[in-house]
Amino acid sequence: MTCRLNQGGVIDRSKPLNFTFNGKPLTGYAGDTLASALLANNIHFVTRSIKLRRPRGIMGRGPEEPNALLQIGEGPSTLADQRATQVMLTEGMNARSINGWPSLEHDLLSALSLGSKLMPVGFYYKTFMGPKGWWERYEKLIRPIAGMGLTPDGPDPDLYEKRDLHCDVMIVGGGPAGLAAAASLIGTGLRVVLAHEQALWGGGLLASRTQLNGQPANAWLEETLAALHAAENIQLLPSTSVFGHYDHHFLGAIERVREQRPNAPIRERFWKIRCQRLILAAGAIERPIVLPNNDRPGIMTAFAVRESIERYAVLPGKQAVVFTNNDSAYATARCLLDAGAQVTVVDSRASAGTAAKAMLPEQTTVIYNAKVCDTTGKKRISGVTVRQTDGTFTRMDCDLLALSGGWNPSVHLHSHASGKLQWDEALATFVPQNDLAGVRAIGAMAGAFDFATALTQGSEVAREFATELGSKAGTDLSLPEVSHAEPGPSQLQPLWRVAGKGPAFVDMQNDVKATDIELALREGYRSIEHVKRYGILGFGTDQGKFGNIIGLGIVGELINKHPTEIGTTTYRPAWTPVTFGALVGPDTGELFEPIRQTPMHEWHVQAGAVFEDVGQWKRARYYPKAGEDMDAAVARECLATQKGVGVLDYSTLGKIEIHGPDAITLLERVYTNNWQKLGIGRCRYGLMLDENGMVMDDGVTARLGEQHYLMYTSTGGAARVLSWMEQWLQTEWPDLEVYLTSVTDAWGTISLAGPKSRELLESIGTDINLSTEQFPFMSLRTGAVNGVPARVQRVSFSGEMSFEVSVPANEAAELWAMVMRKGEAFGATPYGTEAMHVLRAEKGFIIVGQDTDGSISPLDLGMEGMISARKDCLGKRSLMRSELQRPDRPQWVGLRPKDPTKVLPEGAQLIEDPAAKPPVAMQGWVTSSYFAPRLGHAFALGFVNGGRARHGESLYAWDADAGVIPVEITQPVQYDPEGGRQRD
Repeated sequence: MTCRLNQGGVIDRSKPLNFTFNGKPLTGYAGDTLASALLANNIHFVTRSIKLRRPRGIMGRGPEEPNALLQIGEGPSTLADQRATQVMLTEGMNARSINGWPSLEHDLLSALSLGSKLMPVGFYYKTFMGPKGWWERYEKLIRPIAGMGLTPDGPDPDLYEKRDLHCDVMIVGGGPAGLAAAASLIGTGLRVVLAHEQALWGGGLLASRTQLNGQPANAWLEETLAALHAAENIQLLPSTSVFGHYDHHFLGAIERVREQRPNAPIRERFWKIRCQRLILAAGAIERPIVLPNNDRPGIMTAFAVRESIERYAVLPGKQAVVFTNNDSAYATARCLLDAGAQVTVVDSRASAGTAAKAMLPEQTTVIYNAKVCDTTGKKRISGVTVRQTDGTFTRMDCDLLALSGGWNPSVHLHSHASGKLQWDEALATFVPQNDLAGVRAIGAMAGAFDFATALTQGSEVAREFATELGSKAGTDLSLPEVSHAEPGPSQLQPLWRVAGKGPAFVDMQNDVKATDIELALREGYRSIEHVKRYGILGFGTDQGKFGNIIGLGIVGELINKHPTEIGTTTYRPAWTPVTFGALVGPDTGELFEPIRQTPMHEWHVQAGAVFEDVGQWKRARYYPKAGEDMDAAVARECLATQKGVGVLDYSTLGKIEIHGPDAITLLERVYTNNWQKLGIGRCRYGLMLDENGMVMDDGVTARLGEQHYLMYTSTGGAARVLSWMEQWLQTEWPDLEVYLTSVTDAWGTISLAGPKSRELLESIGTDINLSTEQFPFMSLRTGAVNGVPARVQRVSFSGEMSFEVSVPANEAAELWAMVMRKGEAFGATPYGTEAMHVLRAEKGFIIVGQDTDGSISPLDLGMEGMISARKDCLGKRSLMRSELQRPDRPQWVGLRPKDPTKVLPEGAQLIEDPAAKPPVAMQGWVTSSYFAPRLGHAFALGFVNGGRARHGESLYAWDADAGVIPVEITQPVQYDPEGGRQRD
């Protein structure tokens, strides 16, 4: 049976669209949403609730819809939990319910509803605690029936795009207020962006019979849109949901491109928007009234019913009851009557307003001082019970119940940026305070529900912002004369719930009942945030757009507090769910993360290097020769470095140039040690801490000039360190005159390590004096190497004499080739990151991120001497905490296996007695472990509780695969502890 009206609406009847729902072929029209098309086909029952599996139907009209979450499409393109009220109908659409097995009509799990009294809020916290060890059994039972919808079974075939957008004025909402604001800015020279969540502009105008300038609102709407499309300074973004409002007028928005252009190559576009002024015209959401059995299909909000009739030409029911506590629902009653339905109005008040009464013919049945206290029906509402104040109960048949308990302004985007709210007694809800600089809420979002006020607000705020931004005069917008206005939610008398028998649902999506809120209060919860979390109120995809204000009102009634004393739950982005594909954009597959290669990468490839990913870099791990495995290749590379020259591509090392008169001040604040007396041409090792006093990064910094420094960071930490320093400079130390520039990609770096490294560098040709007297350890010199400008440092991560040669990146490959040709006479051998790790481990050097994990302080590493006593620095005060001063904290040690051939598994736990019964106390853990060729035996580094006082003790390394391995605790430095080889 069709419920489509013969005329009216803004659908395109010349374009019929075929679609299926749960396998049944159906027909709609272009301009329909999936929800309106289902209602046109007399389908109200579309899903079952997630917990109790009760029949549920379409209830709302937009993002607030809690029930009609459907699966759209098949295979890799399938979309889960799509709100039918926001999905525009397309040809061939395949929609199906997400709950109901084996079918929606005959769901075996619907038996759960019979035990609803045994499953109140929080029952899962208590029921599944025991017997001990049974959780895995519970999980196997619960997981198959939990969740909502199916994830795609393959890679997403759709394409997405990310764009940045800067404008002077951003307007969110394309209803009358937003349109008036945009029209007032035409010709101002300001760049204006108007975004609207729906595919069609107009908002409430599309469901209204209000006349503008004596004509239907559509005439004014078409005229205004034509002017906006023609304006050069106005950008229109229909089908665009602004989902988040962040600091400094930054907004995130998702444009559903294919709603406007079905054949577009991309599905969605993610807009990152910056604006100078922000106008919020996001409208309002009608809230229902909670009453027993209020979740049956066929129960809708009054405005959703009105929009079905006026916008989509769909009559959702022929025998309707309208239950309200305010005047706005009377317009819905009139629409139902004009569409041919029988209507009874149940009003909880003693009387309606004059304008509301004038909406209805005299013969219309209106029952005042009455409440709907129950409903009947199985898969569709069939009747209601009305209770009057004198105690009289009346049972009446109906196939539609329209509810209106008032309106909640969509304050979310205001609240995302920490904007405050104030209680509006007349509306019994919260509205924005307009306390954010450069941000104004207008229209229904600001509590203005009459079109005349909304239009005036839009025009006035737009002109106010234009003046503030110093623009030229824009178009003199003549506001239309409003007539035949429909009543808004005036003379509202708050009514949150109606008492009675049967479950009264506050949050439809999570099956949260009014009795669940009562239980939460009985169990001691008072904060609305605690009540929300205990009762999972508003935890669904609708994020409480229907239920949270009602829940707040119920809590206030139960504990006898005004809503302002209770406050609201926290509104967080996103306003509506956002697809991961849109957030990621085109950065998928090979484009997900940049692949960074050093200038010498092709040489490494030709040399047969095995690569590993270090951050975004491709680094040569080792260079196997014929017949060599990794261990053999690494051993050869390590010994070549000890006996001749090891050559390492060190280009990936993070390099940050620091300029400015306050450069030294910055170094003093971010590093633990002193930097005031570092001379030009000298280098110093630095340790960087986070605010908790934990090691964040380390590296060498050289002084190039009076106000010029070059900071080296770990390969993986370069971006993090640069962002860290920029954050402090921009937020806490804006008075410092210092400038940071990443030059990691600008220089190629070659490390020559070994006793013959000086001879090799001299043979290549350089004007730098390489003698120890003129070029001591921890120094930097600039000059030419092989005729190319170069910076050369004498630092060592290998324990051998080393020269790190940095040249412009374009010259690095040629220099590398020269090094390898000249180096044949000196036994030059390329070595990779694996050998580098072995060499540094023999010297007891840390690798941040491998040996540290965010819980290791310099005290744990035995680096107390690097913490200056004369100055403060980031993280230093945190080191004073008693927890970090404990002598039994895990401390940095060396670990030597009793069997010199045994390589400890990294991550192995250290214990005292392998025969002890569990649980066994852990004494420490292994962070780095290798066979050390220069030592001739296996060796490891790690942490042991109070380890520095336990050198010489024995422990056992335990690993699930390797078993138990006896070890001896040693000092971390094993190779050349005096450091003579690296200084010569």
